[in-house]
Parts: sequence; C-alpha cells; structure tokens
Amino acid sequence: MKNTRMILLCGAAIAAGTASFGIWSRHSADAAVARVTEDAALPVVAAVVAQPGPAEEEVILPGTVQAAIDTPIYARTSGYIKRWYTDIGAHVKAGDLLAEIDTPELNQQLRQARADLQTAEANNRVAQATAKRVRALLPTQSVSAEQDDQASNDASAKAALVASNEANVKRLEELVAFERVVAPYDGIVTARETDVGNLINAGSGAGAELFRVADTRKLRIYVQVPQSYATRVKPGVGVALSFPEFPGRSFEAKLVRTADAIEPRARTLLAELEADNAKGELLSGGYVDVRFTLPVSTRGVRVSPNALLFRAEGPRIASVDAEGRTTLHEVTLGRDFGTSVEVLTGVTPGEKVILNPPASLQSGALVKVKADEKGAKS
Repeated sequence: MKNTRMILLCGAAIAAGTASFGIWSRHSADAAVARVTEDAALPVVAAVVAQPGPAEEEVILPGTVQAAIDTPIYARTSGYIKRWYTDIGAHVKAGDLLAEIDTPELNQQLRQARADLQTAEANNRVAQATAKRVRALLPTQSVSAEQDDQASNDASAKAALVASNEANVKRLEELVAFERVVAPYDGIVTARETDVGNLINAGSGAGAELFRVADTRKLRIYVQVPQSYATRVKPGVGVALSFPEFPGRSFEAKLVRTADAIEPRARTLLAELEADNAKGELLSGGYVDVRFTLPVSTRGVRVSPNALLFRAEGPRIASVDAEGRTTLHEVTLGRDFGTSVEVLTGVTPGEKVILNPPASLQSGALVKVKADEKGAKS
C-alpha cells in the first residue's frame, strides 16, 4: 500500500514538474518572440560621429602678376625719332640711352633765346652804368631826383629782363636735354612703340608712349578676396603661388597690404602680395593661383550631406545616444564642400549623427544603430 502511494506521489510530482517546465518554456519563448518583434519594429539607422572642422583651411583664388615698377616712357619734347638703341627684352641700367629725338625747331628756339639773353645782358650793363652815373650827379643837382628814379627803375627792369631770359634759356636747354630718352631705373624693356622717323609729341596726353620699362626683380600680385574671407586675410597669413607654366612647383609670397575696404560692385577685398623674382623665372602680366592658409574662426563640425533633414521650420540633424534614443537638433549651416557640409551651430564634435534619417523621425524615438561608420571627412 505504501509503495503504491509513493509511486503515485512520484508520478504526480513528475507530472507537475513537466507541466511547470512546459509553461516556463512557453513563457520564455513568448518573451523572446516579443523581444524579437519589438526589435524588428525599431527602424535601423546608420550613424557617424560628427568630426570637428579643421583649425586652418586653404583657399585658392586667382591673381594677376605685375612688375614691382612698370613705367611707360613718353617724350618730353616734340620732334622726330632720330635713332633708337634698345628693343623688347633688353636689360637696361638707370640712365642708359633708349632713343634720340631730332628737334630742329627747339634748337632754333634755344639759339634765339641765347641771343635774346645776350641782348638783355648788354642793355642791362648800360642801364646799370647809367643809373650809377645819375646817382653820382644827384648831389651836384645836375640831375633831378625824378631822373635818378627813372634811371634806377630802368636798371631794375633791365636786370629782371636778364633773369627772365636766363630762365628761358635754361628751360629750353632742359628741353633739348630731353632729346635723349633714357631709362629711369634698372629694368627690362617690355615694349617699343616707335621707330626711326616717327613724328612724336611731348607729354603723355598728346603723344603715344615710346617704350615701356619694367623692374621684374620683385613682383606684385593682386587678388580679389571674397567678402566671406576678407576679415581673415591679413599680413602674416600663409601664402603660396602656383603658376600654370610651372606645374607641381610652389613659389613663396608675402601678403603686404590690403585695401581695408570692400569694393561695392564685386563685394571683394583687394589684397597685394609681393614675391621675389631675382632669378627672373616668373613673368609679369600673367595669371597665378594664390593659395591662402587661413585660420578658422568658427570651426563647427562637418557632416555628410545626407545627414540633413529639411523641414518647414528649417534644417535639422538627428543624433542618437548610447541607448538608441534620438534627438533632433536645430542647426545653422555653413559652406557646402560637396562630400561634407559645415555645421556652425547645433551639433558638437563627437555626437553620433544619423545618416539618411526617416522623414517622420521625431526627438525621443528609439532606433537601432548599425555598426558605426567612419565620420564625415573634415
């Protein structure tokens, strides 16, 4: 009897255990299914880490190359070109003769002026002697005071006439000296616009230039800097030059001054650079790429363009925390670099930014993040 009861009790215990295990297994399976279902319901997103912008950036702008000094040479006297001595490409020193001008009319005027001077000097000598004699006779009352005054005034007028004629002679001598057209400084003749026998007029307004001389030992480079970079382009920033005729080479330059004013039509700042050209490798008048290395005042972050959400209230970027909860950030966008976009405010470096966020995404939503990808290129 006891054995039978024990057998029944053991059977009942085994049945109860089996039933409990079945119930527990079913409950665990239901919970696992629920978890899988919940996980499957969460949107799966890719996230990248927002990278800080660089502390410096390179800006390449077109520039125009000019010689340090570039001077058109005009005639200072009218006449005919008698002979020219230098042509384009000639290296000249200060005072070297470039051309000679034949001025027959001016030479005749100089001869006449010298003759007039001699006449004035002769008349002056007579007037001075007469004034002395009249002054000597005045105490004897042989002449009147009026005659003395007349003689003195005549002597003064004759002396002034001599000074006037001397000035005229000197003026004409200086004009005759301009028959020799000379180089004003050491440089290169870059243009010759005249030839033997050409009739020329004096002055830059009336006559064409005869030559053009440039000092290319130092070059000036002028750059129009867009207004967005104007406050950062100051003397001392890094500058390098790239010329199309020297591929792969970089030349040093120095920013020496800016206009300190925005040109209102182009909205640009004129900047002037200097470059050494003692070897004569570089040519003036050409085009150059000017590479500025500028400090970045507001670094912000850079993210991929597909991280942006464009909504009626403005652009937004969604981030996700370690628990998978999202946050929408109101952002201020900077420049578009194609592969990345500059974000000035709203997102800080290190935040995980969601790529291709769903249009319906809201702050506080739960998402599942795929394996992290590399951050946007800076």
